[in-house]
Amino acid sequence: MTSAQVDSQQGVKDATGSAPEEGYQRGLGNRQIQMIAIGGAIGTGLFLGAGKAISKAGPSIILAYAIVGLVIFFIMRALGELLMYRPVSGSFSEYAREFLGPFMGFVTGWTYWLFWVVTGITEVTAAATYVQYWNKDIPQWVAALVFTVALFGINLISVKIFGELEFWFSMVKVTAIIGMILIGLGVITLGFSDAGDTASFSLLWSDGGFFPKGIGGTLMTLQIVMFAFLAVELVGVTAGEATDPKKVLPKAINTVPWRIGLFYIGSLIIILSVVSWTVFEPGVSPFVAAFAKIGLPAGAGIVNFVVLTAALSSANSGMYSTGRMLRDLSRNGQGPKIFDRLSKNGLPTTGTGVSVAMMLVGVWVNYQWPGEAFNYVVSFATISGMWAWIVILLSQLRYRAKAKRGLLPQSEFKAPGAPYTSVFALAFIAMVIVMMGIDPDTRISLYAAPIWAAVMGIGYLVIKRRDPNVFAAKSPVDSSKKD
Repeated sequence: MTSAQVDSQQGVKDATGSAPEEGYQRGLGNRQIQMIAIGGAIGTGLFLGAGKAISKAGPSIILAYAIVGLVIFFIMRALGELLMYRPVSGSFSEYAREFLGPFMGFVTGWTYWLFWVVTGITEVTAAATYVQYWNKDIPQWVAALVFTVALFGINLISVKIFGELEFWFSMVKVTAIIGMILIGLGVITLGFSDAGDTASFSLLWSDGGFFPKGIGGTLMTLQIVMFAFLAVELVGVTAGEATDPKKVLPKAINTVPWRIGLFYIGSLIIILSVVSWTVFEPGVSPFVAAFAKIGLPAGAGIVNFVVLTAALSSANSGMYSTGRMLRDLSRNGQGPKIFDRLSKNGLPTTGTGVSVAMMLVGVWVNYQWPGEAFNYVVSFATISGMWAWIVILLSQLRYRAKAKRGLLPQSEFKAPGAPYTSVFALAFIAMVIVMMGIDPDTRISLYAAPIWAAVMGIGYLVIKRRDPNVFAAKSPVDSSKKD
């Protein structure tokens, strides 16, 4: 890009410092963005998935979460650097299009859309099963239908309502974890409850040591830990609707270290100090096990409510992001034009509606055929989520190279340690993918990748044949002319 193009690009930015206005309403304030960022990092991967990781690695899982948490921070700071350069709702799909080529933007947009559709299916289905904890007479499909319709209705009202719902969903999760930490500290230090006689920080190393399964066992849990952080990048999709993106988004991203430190590492230290790691089993929430050991009869019900909230929060986020991704693809000629439409409230209702319809079909498929065939589809979510992280890091490296040569303006929110931190994060993700192929439990996640790659390749050829200009390289200035 020439210096004249840079000046032109800066000239079309709006008062908030964002890229050319996309038609969305800036209804997400600092409070909602902060909680969306927190909620994206706390989900069923912590409340349920941590049990499997603990059983495989013991107390050393704390170190695994710390290392992966550092990598996640590198990824988020890379995303933050791009967002401050050009905050748009297409986020990493738009950055892939600009820095890696239109085809990469095409693949990233559709992959991230499918990631959230599949995630929405699994989360709504999971939420329906959690309801049966209180009332087994409610059919699973009825609960799934009610949740899907209710969340879809909320997403049709306004982005402010979406943000407010996410705020309270996240508040429930945060309150539950902080409450667990405080209760656990009381048990350890004051010795009350049924667990008071045995609770001690020494449990972190007394039952077989800190690495009871060896360093190899810890390494094999890294992919499980990585999956727990999927959706942390969702804050980037909110850029086009944040009230003041250049102020709000850096604050949200900079909270990543303490969020991971408190909610993941802090809670695991307390839980593993209240209950020996040998007690935990795959498929059982470590929070439920800890509450049971403490002797709180309502503990299981509380955790079930929190996990239900986490599942609904994820499904709600999925509905939000799918509509935005489809519209971004449509605006760039890489998706049906009908998805470009916005409602009077500035919402991509058509794209969201189609995505929700697919979620409902998926729920029905899950109900009819809950076997291995559906598991192959669900497993795609893991590898597609990491694809977004890879694209973010590659786009940031290309952006920094151009900015260094003076071809693009410097970002106001530079990632510390980059480009070395970004290269390290890419190498780490590559290592995790290799481990996924080694571990029989996660190898299935890689089977869907070549199938989806073939679908994307066919889609690319069909669209290019219809309009060769769609995949011609475009600058951000070219994109602004659509408005």
